[in-house]
Amino acid sequence: MKDEIQELVDQYMTWLRDKTALRDVDGNWVEITTPNLDRHNDYIQLYVGGTAGNYILTDGGYTIIDLENSGCNLDSPKRKELLQTTLAGFGVQIYKNELQVKANVQDFSLKKHSLVQAMLSVNDLFYLASPYVASVFYEDVAEWMDSIDVRFTPRIKFTGKSGYDHMFDFVIPKSRRKPERIVQAINNPNKDSAESMVFKWLDTRETRASDSMLYAILNDQTGSISPSVIEALTNYEALAVPWSKRHDIQDSLTA
Repeated sequence: MKDEIQELVDQYMTWLRDKTALRDVDGNWVEITTPNLDRHNDYIQLYVGGTAGNYILTDGGYTIIDLENSGCNLDSPKRKELLQTTLAGFGVQIYKNELQVKANVQDFSLKKHSLVQAMLSVNDLFYLASPYVASVFYEDVAEWMDSIDVRFTPRIKFTGKSGYDHMFDFVIPKSRRKPERIVQAINNPNKDSAESMVFKWLDTRETRASDSMLYAILNDQTGSISPSVIEALTNYEALAVPWSKRHDIQDSLTA
């Protein structure tokens, strides 16, 4: 099993490299097109500038501007706090609506990875604009776990076998009856978010206790979830749980 998982991780890294394209922009910047998709199913792009050995990586303002153009206003105190909390978890700063990180030769890959993950996470905030969602799904999950007396730590970062850091929404510590449980709230369960979750889990699992468990709670408040999403998560030993069926796992989280 270990060799099989290692091969899958290696295949993912090869795919990531082969599907990444570079282009000079204005002579001072390099545009990086990644294979990661945003909510429009467009490839995520970022830009690298600076001098040799000291780089600035930015989204060029695309993420925030796109959300605002789509009707997602981030001016409220609650949403500003959520935005800052999300970015801080990835070590990303915001400057004039641009998501930015600084990098050097040694940590360039890690910082690029962190910026892309931050862009994907902030992009997901688009669903704040939906009239069918009264609050952030992450907060829905947190409030529910509080209401059933689950002991958890929010926003935990683990370093995977690849050396990349991965942010998980909640971690429930091991008890006498249950192993460590990692809980991820997936607001927009689709092919891209499922693949991202699978990679995070595969890369992280070997660095955690052998009996650690992952619960992926999927938002089905505004529509049904594709069976392929649940199948993709289940195939890699993640427990995929639609929000409407969250009470089925209550005993497993409170134990």
